[in-house]
Amino acid sequence: MILSKTIALVGRPNVGKSRLFNRLAGRRISIVHDQPGVTRDIVSSHISGKYTLLDTGGIGLETTDPEEATIAGATEEQVEVAVMAADLILLVVDGLEGSTYGDQEVAVRLRKFNKSVFLLVNKIDLDFHEERVDDFSNLGFENVFYVSAEHGRGIPGVEKAICKELAIDEKNHEGEQKPEQAVKICFVGRPNVGKSSISNALIDSERMIVSDVPGTTRDSVEVELSYQTASGVNLVFRLKDTAGVRNRNKVNTSLDYFSTLRTHQAIEDTDLVFLVVDALAGIGKVEKKLAGEIINAGKCLAILVNKWDIAQEKFNNQPVEGYENIVDFEGHFLRALRKELFFLPDSPIFFISAKTGYDMEKVLKEAHALFLRASQDLSTSRLNKVMGDLVNVNQPRIVGKRLFKLYYAVQVGKFPFKIRLFCNQNGKFENPYRRYLEKGFHEAFGLKGCPTKFE
Repeated sequence: MILSKTIALVGRPNVGKSRLFNRLAGRRISIVHDQPGVTRDIVSSHISGKYTLLDTGGIGLETTDPEEATIAGATEEQVEVAVMAADLILLVVDGLEGSTYGDQEVAVRLRKFNKSVFLLVNKIDLDFHEERVDDFSNLGFENVFYVSAEHGRGIPGVEKAICKELAIDEKNHEGEQKPEQAVKICFVGRPNVGKSSISNALIDSERMIVSDVPGTTRDSVEVELSYQTASGVNLVFRLKDTAGVRNRNKVNTSLDYFSTLRTHQAIEDTDLVFLVVDALAGIGKVEKKLAGEIINAGKCLAILVNKWDIAQEKFNNQPVEGYENIVDFEGHFLRALRKELFFLPDSPIFFISAKTGYDMEKVLKEAHALFLRASQDLSTSRLNKVMGDLVNVNQPRIVGKRLFKLYYAVQVGKFPFKIRLFCNQNGKFENPYRRYLEKGFHEAFGLKGCPTKFE
């Protein structure tokens, strides 16, 4: 559940909203870049159990590119959603540039919502910059603060004023409503495979900006939702949509680099990862590299083959050379995918369409099932029998003259499963033998999609 108080940061492009967001959050969440229009979706963070802070895209981005203009329009719709949800608005302006016509336009728009507004004059890094604050009196806001997101200047005063405005106890938050422990899910993949569309379909909202333009999502964007299982159990998920990951030789700007970096950080900071694959493009180097990174990070993994509606439509219109029908194509796709991603722990694979909703209900059901599988405390006696049988049936390659012996096995961790083996030789298993043990272990305990590390 989301905290009861919500604050939205709004303003023109490139006035420092994302840097202020990171400063108030106490960590780097939003991408900070000199290029206007970097933030497009709503980025949120829970601030010290006090309130939910929303970072939004810039209002009034000027562009002659039709594709960018479409995205800019969608970005402004997202800003309106954030403003409507907010209890307090932080209007950010550029103190070095001075009051502009764009700032006045934003101020006029905000007054229509009849919300409390704090005016934050940013980039006041030095004492003599403070005289520039008077330049913004024409905006007509009573609560004005001069701040420096870069250096933290004025931030404590803003935080104190926020608590006073929203009647939040600065020192004692025991009575504040805290968010439920959410299962964190991350969607990763190449640009334009439908990650944002999947998120929107799951929350039944146009929260994420969706466009045919590759690279529309530039930041890792989180949203929460509740899901009730068939048995009546209510689960809270935190869905994280990420920027598309490109081949290394196609990452040609600093913005691409930081977007990719945030995706890798999102993988590290999640419980379950869904690798999204385009039904027509199939598996390539990017997917193989991402899958390997996910498993090496010890994260549970399932695969979503999106845009299955396009594949179905192709077979409905005319025969496709090399395949008898859509079922035959699906079988070939599955076998090819398993072959290319042979190193995965038998990860579940689902064919879906975020656009039509085809089999979308399986996504959260599998997230629930995957989380339950990964949360298990395995029986030590059964674990020892399973591992002992696997070693007895197929001994590892003999090093020296001693036969390998397994004395004892015990589970020492989850997410990923960590199994400590007490043996007569302290050495590393070769990869083929390690995969043999992992496969047998997963089959015995039914741990599809759950990575394992043997010590």
